Amino acid sequence: MTTPSLPESSPHQSSTPELARLTLGFIPLLDAALPVIARERGFFAEQGLDVSLSRENAWSTLRDKVAAGLLDGAHMLAPMPLAMSLGLGRAPCDTLAPITLSRNGNTLTLSPALADASGACLTENPAASARALGDWQRRTSPGRPLRLAMVYPFSCQHYLLREWLALDGLDPERDATLVALPPQRMVDALKTGEIDGFCAGEPWGSLARHQDIGRIVATGHQLWPDHPEKVLGVTRSWANRYPATLAALIRALTSAADWLAASPEHCLQARHWLALPPYLDRAVSHLPTLPLNAPPIQQRLTGLTMLRPDAISTARFAEPIDRHMKDDGRCLDQNTLAACYSPVHFDAATHP
Repeated sequence: MTTPSLPESSPHQSSTPELARLTLGFIPLLDAALPVIARERGFFAEQGLDVSLSRENAWSTLRDKVAAGLLDGAHMLAPMPLAMSLGLGRAPCDTLAPITLSRNGNTLTLSPALADASGACLTENPAASARALGDWQRRTSPGRPLRLAMVYPFSCQHYLLREWLALDGLDPERDATLVALPPQRMVDALKTGEIDGFCAGEPWGSLARHQDIGRIVATGHQLWPDHPEKVLGVTRSWANRYPATLAALIRALTSAADWLAASPEHCLQARHWLALPPYLDRAVSHLPTLPLNAPPIQQRLTGLTMLRPDAISTARFAEPIDRHMKDDGRCLDQNTLAACYSPVHFDAATHP
């Protein structure tokens, strides 16, 4: 796989952003932290940017607004730029992921009734909880598919959920009904019995556990250690039109990550910002601080190697996307994959 070369027009660190004001979309999740920090701590402003953050209700809405130019970019599911570029779920729109915003951070959560009945619980081995659930399903309800939620068809959450079920031979098509719900709806849907469980990013799994509405039985880190989870997504046309603005965004987000890593007090302050009504509001009230690299979820938001995108680290979600395309008589184009997750914009922005 070849990495696209850096365009001759790529901006230097001193370039003035073409846009002074822009809007980035986000979904209320802990891994929206870097854009929130960059706005609240002033890192966007230091780069000459006035950035508004727009909370969106669903990943499909966020996706369509970026494609239509109603948002300049967004906090996106890591597979989304690839799915958009390939025309999966909507008309094709070449989209790039010039910086990674998080790794890990997902939980697989079941209702207390189902977890207790099956004996599924969180251990060091995610196959144990899958076996417990599978044994219970075959023993008591072989004809009743489990109703499990993920956040978007082309998401790590969807693929993690399928892989976890398969650890004990459960067939996601036969033994479960998989539905897409916005992450912020998961806890209420579990409480009302609309779903039996879900796979979603934080803070929704730990909130369900805190309220005794759900039990965490496995984590994304256990299944796919250190996988890219969220990225900044921008269309290729936007990146080509505003290269200095993109470089400024990358530098601001990198500064936010450096600041977050500098001290535990910064994690506490970041949690306070996320608790503001425009962002996650009361959804983070159960968290004493912003957890980083804490077991069992091991969410990563800091570190240069975490932030720098690369196509190789996308293999875990590229493979199921390729299988999906082959079912439709297509195959994943490796050049498209390499272009979506190329580090050239990141390297240009962060190296003089």
